[in-house]
Parts: sequence; C-alpha cells; structure tokens
Amino acid sequence: MTSSLAIPPRRLTRLLLAFAWPVALAAQVNPEPLVLPKLSVYSEQVANQAPVSTFAMPVSGLQFEPRVDVQARNLAEGQADVAIRGGIFENTGFKLGALGLFDPQTGHYFAELPVAPAMLTTPRILTGADNAAGGFNAQVGSVAYGWRPVVQRGELALVVGDHSTQRQSLYQGVVLKEPLAGRTLAADLDLARSESTGSIPFGDHEFKRVAGRVQLVGEGTQTDLFAGWQEKFFGWPNLYTPFGFNETEFLQTELYAFNHRAESAPGNFWQVGAYYRRNYDDYEFNRVVPGASNPFIHTTRVRAVAADGRQESGPWAVAYAAQYLRDSLESTSLTFGRFRTREYFKLSVVPEHTRDTTAGRLTLRAGAAYDDTNRDEAAVSPVMELALRRPSGQRLYVQYAESSQVATYTALNSNPAAGLFRGNPNLGRETSRNLEAGIAFTQEAWTVQAAVFHRQDDELVDWTFRNGVVARTANPVDIDTAGLELVAILNTGRYDLILGYTYLEKQADYGAATVTASFYALNFPRHRLTAALVARLAEGLELRVDNEYRRQEKNSLRVIGGNTGVLTSAGIYWRPTRGRGLELSLRVDNLWDDNFQEVPAVPAARRQIAAGAAWHW
Repeated sequence: MTSSLAIPPRRLTRLLLAFAWPVALAAQVNPEPLVLPKLSVYSEQVANQAPVSTFAMPVSGLQFEPRVDVQARNLAEGQADVAIRGGIFENTGFKLGALGLFDPQTGHYFAELPVAPAMLTTPRILTGADNAAGGFNAQVGSVAYGWRPVVQRGELALVVGDHSTQRQSLYQGVVLKEPLAGRTLAADLDLARSESTGSIPFGDHEFKRVAGRVQLVGEGTQTDLFAGWQEKFFGWPNLYTPFGFNETEFLQTELYAFNHRAESAPGNFWQVGAYYRRNYDDYEFNRVVPGASNPFIHTTRVRAVAADGRQESGPWAVAYAAQYLRDSLESTSLTFGRFRTREYFKLSVVPEHTRDTTAGRLTLRAGAAYDDTNRDEAAVSPVMELALRRPSGQRLYVQYAESSQVATYTALNSNPAAGLFRGNPNLGRETSRNLEAGIAFTQEAWTVQAAVFHRQDDELVDWTFRNGVVARTANPVDIDTAGLELVAILNTGRYDLILGYTYLEKQADYGAATVTASFYALNFPRHRLTAALVARLAEGLELRVDNEYRRQEKNSLRVIGGNTGVLTSAGIYWRPTRGRGLELSLRVDNLWDDNFQEVPAVPAARRQIAAGAAWHW
C-alpha cells in the first residue's frame, strides 16, 4: 500500500496553527513553579480531562492519548472504536484492577463502563508482552485502570453550550475519621446526565449515569465494592452503515465489581476480583420507522472472577494472571450461529530473573499464556523479553510475544446470507505475533519512550464492504503491521507538554473473499501526531490544548473530508483566588470545524462550544 504525504493547503494551515503555537507558547512560558489548585486529572497524557458535549467517561481520557486511536461516531462518549497500534476495536481490551472487562456481543461496547473517571487511576496502555500476559481476549492491546483511593472531596459541575447542550454532574467522596477494625472506611458517589440536539441534524443524545463505591483501606491493602448504571440514547446519520439513514442506539449498562489488592512493596502485589456486567442494546437502522429492517435488540450478561499479581524473591520474580468468564446472549437477530453462551479461561505465568552486569541491570522475562473456551480450540502463547536498565536510568528492551482471542457474537451469529450485518459461524481463533524493540529514558525535564514493532495477525476478524452488496460482512484477514511509536513528555512547574507520533504500514490478505473496502482493519492512520499542552498562565488560570493530526490510509468508503484530519480541543480554566472552590471554564471541540471522517462513511462531529461552572469542596 502507498500513501501520499501531500496535505491540502487549508489543512496544512490548520496543522501548523494547531501544532506550532502550543510548542511556541510552552517555550515562552516561564518554567519557574507556580502554585495552583490542582484540577482533576483522569489521564496524564491528555490536556483536557472532560469533553464538551457530555460528562466525563473513561473513554474521554483516551481521545488524544498518543498510543491510542479513538475513532468516534458522533461524540466519543456516544460510540467510539478504540484501537491500539493499528489493531481494530475488537483487538483492544479493558482492564479494571484484576478484572478483564468484556462485552461478548461486539467490541463496539468494550468501552461501555458506567464508572466515573474520578474513581479510576490514570490508564496504562498495555502492548506486546504486557498485553499478552495481562490482557484478556485482546490480541493487540489493553487499557488498564486501577481503583483510585477515595479522598474527602466533592464537585458539582454545570455546563451549557451550543446545539442545546447541557450537562450536570455531582461527585462526592467521604472518608470516615474513625477507623473500622483498624482500617479506613470510605465511599464515593457519582451522578451525571447530559443532553444535546447534536452538531449535525439527527445527532441528538441523552445520557445518564449513577455510580457508587465503598472502599476499605488498611496497611498495604485496598478493597473496593462498586455498582454502576448507565443509560445512553444517541442518534447519528450512517452510524454503522453507509446507506444514508438516520440511525439510533439505546444502551443500558450495569456493572457490579469487587476488587481486593494487597501491596507489600512497589511492583510486589496480588489482587483478586469478580464482576457481573449486563448490557442491553436496541439499535435502529431507520429512526423514522423503528424495526423496519429486522429489529436489533440484544442483551448480554457476563460473570467473571480473576486474580493477578507479581511476587519477588531476591533476583527472581514471577508475574501471573488468571481469569474465568462466562457469558450469555439474548438477541432478536444474532440467531444464526452455533451457540449463545460461552466460557473462557486464561492463565499466564511469566518468571523473571535479574542480574547486575557491567552494562547495567539485565532482566529476562520468559513465560507463556494459555487461552481456552468451551467452544474453540485452546492456544498457548509464549511471552519473552530481555531488558537492560543502565546506571543512567535508560531502559532498552527487545521482546517477542504471541496473543490470542476469539470472535464476538455479532460476527459469529449474524445471518451469513442476508441483512445489514453478515456473519460467519465458522470464524476461529485469532492469533497475533509481535516482535518489538524499544527505549525509554529521562533527560532533565523530558521523559521519552520509543518503540519499533512488527506484528503478524492471523485470521483477524474484519468487517468489509463489497460493491453491489448492501451489507457489511465479517471476513477473516491475515495482516502484517509494521510501526514506529514515539512519546515525549516535558513537565515543568508552569507547563506540561506531551508529544506523540505513530507511523503504521500494513499488508493485508483476505484470501478468496472479494473486498472493496474495509471499515476497520484498513482504516488506520499512516501518520498520526498528537500534541497536548497544559499551561499555567497565572495564579488560578490554565490553558489546556489537545491536538491531533492524522494522515489516514485511503478508503473508498470515505467520501467526505479526504484522508487527512486536524482536530483541536482547547479550554481555558479559571479558579478565582476568592472563589471558594469555584472554577469557570470555556471549551471548544473541533476548533477548526474539520469534516474528516474518523470511521469511513460516518459523518464527522462539527465544532462545539460550551461554558461551565464547577464548585469544588
């Protein structure tokens, strides 16, 4: 495949403005420390922590993350495909504590987590050997969260914007002063809602979330018991199909989770957990005539238990993870496959040995992961890494890892001969082989990470389009992906600057299948740059800017907006010194009103502006 680097003049101007002025401003701001009230931080790699059109969700902190590609339909919090290193939405897993979260119907709902970001630690992006050992049914990468300790604080936020946008959210954390059996008892509660008519016609939404948690903290231990409920209705033209209809989706998600973690030293821990998740989905191809084209109503249930940890003893250590999961599907349309329940089991054990050498500390990791289900063949995947940490702190590594997953019910159980989505009940286990080398180091105020990798995906399940067929079809494909990944972070007392660059190249083989275009596997950025800036301009005043430029691989389904996009999200935040916890903000998404289609044939969300007030106590 080839890709021209020519950029249309208008987008070139946007690109220069988007990326040049944050870097120039960072160079001009005095780096001397400035004492400011700390704004809520849900992700260290992005500047703006909350979206414009709705309340913050876990996916909000991923949209400009340098190592994560979020391809949104409408707003990212409505429906977004989360991809890592050129994988597709179903190759990316989510992890919460010890638990690998999962939706068996479709990867489109993997990020449906009714959890407030205020309850979560900043996400870690697991790739290569880390994902192979610690991920669950995700062959390319995983987004891993932990449970944030509860602190005594509260926040009430009110926001209004164009397109009749309004949102309200309330968060309260409570820590009891009196200990309970020598431990600290705490709890937090989150209530949030939003609505909007949308940045284009038929792009309306209405979201609600209720989430609560009880936490018990002891010496080196933390136990969390969580319950969350979320309801989302949203519409968008061509939401999932390229045929010009105004489509809608209605989702209700429940999550109940338990996690206990014990840590004796940094990196030396164990944790166990369990969860139940229910997801209800009602999709309408034509909102004017509900049910006109084969009703798509699905309910999935997942029950799981899991454990993971890492234990050290002198120069030896072992990292391990295990998870058992059972799912079930009720559906009006996904009825053509061989089964509607499935059990999954994963076990990984990766021993480590460390020794000091003249060049530095050398660590060898070598182990394997075992994946199995009662419906598919099992797989054993090796995990190996050799890493050298030099006395300067520089870390060099080379690794090889394999990983495996099985297809979801939308691919397995959709009618293979008719309908809008055509499946294949014979889709088998997908495998991935990843070879990479990388470096990480700190130089004065800079932190830099770089990696080069080559990944071979076999039997990856993609959704494709063929001229003359009014449907998208699940087809297996073999893909070789080569990539380069760079992240550089500068932290000072007055500003933070996060820069990212990813280069990807793919070669795909669909075998005997006739494919005109790919919705996912071949919808990837050949070049993607990100730049985030947090500038503390004066006492109580912050400027936060996120930028993304992408040069997407050509796709015949992308008929508007071309193959390049420049997206900028900017916000100004002011906390008056005498405001008693008041914070005022003005935010804009898609500053340049770019019409680039992140998912081919799906219209882009347009510029949106909102103003807000929040009270912190």
